[in-house]
Amino acid sequence: MSDGEHALVDTKGKFVQVVSDGRKRNDIEWLPGRILLSNKRLVLATNDGKRTIPLSKVSSVTASQMNQPLAQVDSYIKVQAGRNVTLISAKKADEFQEKLYSTLLDQTVVLVNHPAVKGGVVQDGGWEKGRLKLDGDCINLAIASGTFVELDIDDVGTVEAKEKTIRGDERPLLEVEHTIEGTSVETHITGTPRHVSLIEGLVRQGEQRNIADDVDLSDKETQVLMALYSGISPFKIPEFVDMEIEEVEDVYDRLMESDILEPVRTRREVQLEARGRSIASDAMADQ
Repeated sequence: MSDGEHALVDTKGKFVQVVSDGRKRNDIEWLPGRILLSNKRLVLATNDGKRTIPLSKVSSVTASQMNQPLAQVDSYIKVQAGRNVTLISAKKADEFQEKLYSTLLDQTVVLVNHPAVKGGVVQDGGWEKGRLKLDGDCINLAIASGTFVELDIDDVGTVEAKEKTIRGDERPLLEVEHTIEGTSVETHITGTPRHVSLIEGLVRQGEQRNIADDVDLSDKETQVLMALYSGISPFKIPEFVDMEIEEVEDVYDRLMESDILEPVRTRREVQLEARGRSIASDAMADQ
């Protein structure tokens, strides 16, 4: 290894290059081999040779579950470097993915607006510099003003990716919905196209786990969801939606059975799961 380079992960697995120099390959065949990750490069080695991917060239990493054409593996990550795309299925999948994202993103400086939205209401905050660090399934953002934002990937409800004029320049923007102390908030993040793309690949995993499937909710259940999403205390919901306490508690029970709410304390304090926030957000958009 070169000066300053050190190994992070050494595992076995399978890999295949599906796009070469911008062209899709038809002869897709998973190759078994050794997967080595250092702080500078990713090496995929077989008995016939090895291929090296400099981490500085990696512009996108996304995780995927098994689909029919690629059914030889349970899951894989897609790594794009320049005009080449490689699928990698590592035996130590969680460790490999965590180390790869950390190496690519740790100490990255981005612009952050937090909270840009709180309880469905747009806030007056502005853009500040923030330094990003990964800690397991959490994205930690240390904001220049002293604020510390902990974004739990499993808590991500929705992610919107768009282009927007920020500080006079057209920039890629991520709008990430999650919770702070039980209240739905949006943290907005912008930076270089490469950094935003890498962060998007990470937070999309949480969104996919919590995606709002079609759920048949009654009008009363929808009212309760939207009230909670707006930041109304669970104890004030009956008065807010003009329902009896017992009726609201029945709604809570049904929503907890559907994994839309989770109990916080024994006597009917609840908060929205990420899936519930996604459903509530969709319901409010339809109003």
